[in-house]
Amino acid sequence: METSELDRSKIYKSWEVDGKFHSDGREVTLLEYVYSRPDIDQLRGSPQKVLEAIDDFARSVTGLINIGEAKGAVVTKLIAHYKPATILELGGYVGYSAILFGDALRKAGGKQYHSVEKSPLFAAVAASLVDLAGLRDVVRITVGTGAEGIQRLYDSGVLKSQLSMAFFDHHKPSYTSDLKRCERLGLVGPGTVLVADNMILPGNPPYAEWVRASVAEKQELDKNAEEKGNPNLQYKSRSIKSWEPSGHEDALEITECVGIQA
Repeated sequence: METSELDRSKIYKSWEVDGKFHSDGREVTLLEYVYSRPDIDQLRGSPQKVLEAIDDFARSVTGLINIGEAKGAVVTKLIAHYKPATILELGGYVGYSAILFGDALRKAGGKQYHSVEKSPLFAAVAASLVDLAGLRDVVRITVGTGAEGIQRLYDSGVLKSQLSMAFFDHHKPSYTSDLKRCERLGLVGPGTVLVADNMILPGNPPYAEWVRASVAEKQELDKNAEEKGNPNLQYKSRSIKSWEPSGHEDALEITECVGIQA
């Protein structure tokens, strides 16, 4: 397992406040914090400065459950290497990853970053911060669950061909079923790169089992599964150990579709 480094001087304040990790008003407080900064004009059109402002809030006011710098750097390197044309993100939260990866996508020559977020409130916060960062033309936010967002983008023709990359950071039990939906719709094929967050904290054994399994093993797994995928897709998967911005150990699962068994 590969490992990325952690700069302990950049650790966020605790996520947990009175037993809650999000949805306690901190997301709106973040937006107010960012827009009330005396350097707000310097943030306009600058993804890096907007990200720094979000980090400042999470280090000085209240922790946030975004991907953070350490794991974020792993993904931006993947984007620079693979140069995807389109990225689908499931689980946008307040837009940190959409800003970080959307900017990386644009620098790599890509066209569109689709971020799906279940909470209308989080999506509104994300949209405002994405706009502030000057990424409105690159990042598109869709409100809905992962399954709803995938299906709506597919049915509307927005996602009509194979994805270059997908990033899973939403409801953990939905990773496998939402990947299988993408497989059934033909959105995953040779060359597609899948990135799954939180593979240690809290962990996701069903997803890991699916992307690491052989074609024969997936065919067996799919026999009694409620949600069917395309077991004939051949994956090559690896784990990169990294860190939550809180300082807790975590890992990303990096999976590339390398072929289809006839």
